[in-house]
Amino acid sequence: MESQTPAVELADVSLIFGGERPTDEPVLAIHDINISIPAGQFVAVVGPSGCGKTTILNMLSGLIPPTKGSVRRHGTEVDGPSSDIGYMLARSALSPWRTAQKNVELGLEIQGVPRTQRAEKSMELLRRLKLEDFADSFPSQLSQGMNQRVAIARTLALDPDLWLMDEPFGALDAQTRLTVQAEFIELWESEGTTVIFVTHDLEEAVLLADRVIVITARPGRIKSDTIIDLPRPRIIDELRFDESFKEAEHRIWRELRDEIV
Repeated sequence: MESQTPAVELADVSLIFGGERPTDEPVLAIHDINISIPAGQFVAVVGPSGCGKTTILNMLSGLIPPTKGSVRRHGTEVDGPSSDIGYMLARSALSPWRTAQKNVELGLEIQGVPRTQRAEKSMELLRRLKLEDFADSFPSQLSQGMNQRVAIARTLALDPDLWLMDEPFGALDAQTRLTVQAEFIELWESEGTTVIFVTHDLEEAVLLADRVIVITARPGRIKSDTIIDLPRPRIIDELRFDESFKEAEHRIWRELRDEIV
């Protein structure tokens, strides 16, 4: 049977920062990265600070080109930003003067989607994230966790076929983080969209992902690429105490430990 074209592919990718001026010292940020991701897979990327995790997301989003190698989506070279990519950061970055619903609608509004259609889409997402009762609230009236769920809804409103997520829950306290993780993974499992999820939290990576890639200290290279063979749907609160989860987390920690130290 003929194999399908990967949803995301980085082939022999390296990136050098600096060196444009004679006084600049060029920095090799990542070196010979090879990743192939099929459609619908949830991939977590972990590694020490400065190893190039966010750089990989920025190349996939078209924000920066590689110095060497090829970055492709569905077999086509990435040559700039695309509207079918959802990119979510650690901070919600909501517009403080817009209500939760209006924040979710922002991208749709920019695209010229009719008002009624925008309202229906935004309320559907707020309901799925248990925020329908707060549709008319402003960010200052919501908790940090609620604002991050609004940001998730805003990211998904445009139905992107690739979600790039850079520490999306990193700013949340531990209890809120577990709640948002559980709501997010339930939503993702119903969508089946391709996800590349950068995190410093190994437990989070193993809890959520189908596959965990460990990046070495700079220059970033792939040290290990591990399939997480845990059943779905995943109940986060229960899975954290499962022996299979603990074994998977410990196995990847052995790969990650030396890079962090």
